[in-house]
Amino acid sequence: MFAAATKSFVKQVGDGGRLVPVPSLSEADKYQPLSLVVKKKRCFLFPRYKFTSTPFTLKDILLGDREISAGISSYQLLNYEDESDVSLYGRRGNHIVNDVGINVTGSDSIAVKASFGIVTKHEVEVSTLLKEITTRKINFDHSLIRQSRSSRKAVLCVVMESIRTTRQCSLSVHAGIRGEAMRFHFMDEQNPKGRDKAIVFPAHTTIAFSVFELFIYLDGAFDLCVTSVSKGGFEREETATFALLYRLRNILFERNRRVMDAISRSQLYLDDLFSDYYDKPLSMSDISLKEGTHIRVNLLNHNIPKGPCILCGMGNFKRETVYGCFQCSVDGQKYVRLHAVPCFDIWHKRMK
Repeated sequence: MFAAATKSFVKQVGDGGRLVPVPSLSEADKYQPLSLVVKKKRCFLFPRYKFTSTPFTLKDILLGDREISAGISSYQLLNYEDESDVSLYGRRGNHIVNDVGINVTGSDSIAVKASFGIVTKHEVEVSTLLKEITTRKINFDHSLIRQSRSSRKAVLCVVMESIRTTRQCSLSVHAGIRGEAMRFHFMDEQNPKGRDKAIVFPAHTTIAFSVFELFIYLDGAFDLCVTSVSKGGFEREETATFALLYRLRNILFERNRRVMDAISRSQLYLDDLFSDYYDKPLSMSDISLKEGTHIRVNLLNHNIPKGPCILCGMGNFKRETVYGCFQCSVDGQKYVRLHAVPCFDIWHKRMK
């Protein structure tokens, strides 16, 4: 009966589908803000999820003894009074009958009356909590974490808001025959005992709640899934490996792009040098033959092997040469490899 009343409350209040009805009066005190619940999908035939309460809070599964500083705000939500007729031939009617154990002999409907009065909403300050969890880690040795991690269908959730009653409330159920002009028409001569049932529960009873799922990483860090798009769960080793390989792939692509850009720029620079040399042959005469200038030599005669030219050996093609100059030095090397034409003259033209 309590479950039927909370489901009716959630259906009427709505809240975009985030609210979850409390399934049992005996567990109502376990759905408080920052409490932990386990979310499981029933099976592929039932799209709805099942929420199971736990005796733990978010602080219990975190490393360290520091309390969570996120505050909880509360305010009045609405005044709820509801009366509804439920057919015995529907799923909800059958559930109420099995739950309450009411005598439905000679009846075709059930009248359910829920008097919750003024209900209040209590919610966690999300912004404060998000700032705090950036420095906290999950304790993987906690029993709840170990059990949830072993099941791929289980998702840990944190209760972020709860809706509670403010006074003593009552629920009543009446079985009868639906009349044409009245809600119910009871036939006294055929009204055996047990047609009416009522329960009274205390103030500050939680009747509905909403949660944020937790996504827990391998290093113990975790995120609150504040939107319906993001999903909770545990990071798997294969997922982490794939993410690492993807990041390495992007790093290598970026590095190769930079290398190719550098090669392209150096090639353009060399092309400009050579074009300038051939376009201005008179001003770029062979200055190495003039008196007092550096002399080109065959490096093989001095037991120096063939190697890339310091000018044109930096492009896409490693152009090699056996010629060079002993009067020039680069990076502690007592000679410079240079093609006889035109690199030798271009190099020394720049040196002047």
